Amino acid sequence: MKKIFRMFCLSLLVLSFASFAYAQEEIKIGVIYPLTGPLASTGQVLLEGVKLAAEIVNGNYNLNMPLAKGEGLPKLKGAKIKIIPGDHQGKPEVGMAEAERLITQEKVVAILGCYNSSVTATASQATERYGIPFVNESSTSPTLTDRGFKWFFRTTPHDGLFSENFFMFLRDLSKKKKVGANTIALFAENTLFGSDSVKYQTKYAEKYGFKLVGTVLYPAKSTQLTSEVQKLKGMNPKVVMQTAYIADAILSMKTYRELNFAPEAILANDAGFIDPEFVKSLGKDANYILSREVWAKDLAKKKPMIKIVADMFEKRTGKHMDGTSSRAFTAMIVLADAINRAGSTEPAKIQEALLKTNIKADQLVMPWDGVKFDPKTHQNMLGKGIIVQVQNGEYVTVWPFNLATKQIVWPFPKWEGR
Repeated sequence: MKKIFRMFCLSLLVLSFASFAYAQEEIKIGVIYPLTGPLASTGQVLLEGVKLAAEIVNGNYNLNMPLAKGEGLPKLKGAKIKIIPGDHQGKPEVGMAEAERLITQEKVVAILGCYNSSVTATASQATERYGIPFVNESSTSPTLTDRGFKWFFRTTPHDGLFSENFFMFLRDLSKKKKVGANTIALFAENTLFGSDSVKYQTKYAEKYGFKLVGTVLYPAKSTQLTSEVQKLKGMNPKVVMQTAYIADAILSMKTYRELNFAPEAILANDAGFIDPEFVKSLGKDANYILSREVWAKDLAKKKPMIKIVADMFEKRTGKHMDGTSSRAFTAMIVLADAINRAGSTEPAKIQEALLKTNIKADQLVMPWDGVKFDPKTHQNMLGKGIIVQVQNGEYVTVWPFNLATKQIVWPFPKWEGR
């Protein structure tokens, strides 16, 4: 009987060690994106960016970035990252529910997401309540880092910076090209993303001395924009600053052409205008759009690692890497680096490691000065934006002028002349 009892105890001990070893082999990261619904194409490329980063962390690659060389997380006995996806469908309430599910049922140690600012706002409320680190890669509403949250960190610059970049670009363009693009109309969808963008664009128009001739907001998920574009056309702006997700970005461009509306520039706030579906759906009609960005493949001329990673992404997905997927990729690298430096999956230790993050510019595929979080707001203090233009179906850097790989095409060509 004693022998049986000893064997039983030994079996339990073996199982315990096996469970511990297995726990060290996998570290679950929850990733919440719009994987179905109108933004599904965007959600998929975001998820692929995260998966590529996890593949590099889990494998062994000769790249100058955190955790690329050597397999897994060395301070956690080579543990591998496992991505657990969640689908928020573009709905804030679903995003919160998915965050809760990933935390309580999947037992993830951290969450990354959610693209839509309105969804990130609710999902991060859940992580704050449960005390789980949340790393945000591409939601740009400035208010997200103004809430005093302890567990929320954002790697991307926000729309306050991006909005000011618009006016810095127009100012520099005026000096370089003698362009008088001084009348501006704002055009935006009416969720948190759009309303915050309008708020900051209005602020900086006044600061930089530009005349704002009007603002047109439209309901998110609109199926027609004819009356809104007619209002814009009636304002006769030289520049339209537009904030839209993919469906309304494509719809607005089709409506511009139908109504023969061609201001001197359409200056877009990223999002739908840099989604891979934008050029794919519109073809030549996508040309000459200007957009703020955080990444462009042509920057590889000065940072070769960009091309290496972009080629890996294209081979994996059949799609071009863009600013959206590159930001998701970067956020996953940042989070994995923090978990490794924490040497633990305890939320508080990961949080502490995130606060001590200091990744250098040459270790990123982004044209940023690095990643370092503000100790109070947890906003990355070293991010910055660029301006790209679609030329011959490709996004090329046109500002800052010292980074430009192509000359800007200005003004936006009239539709009938193309």
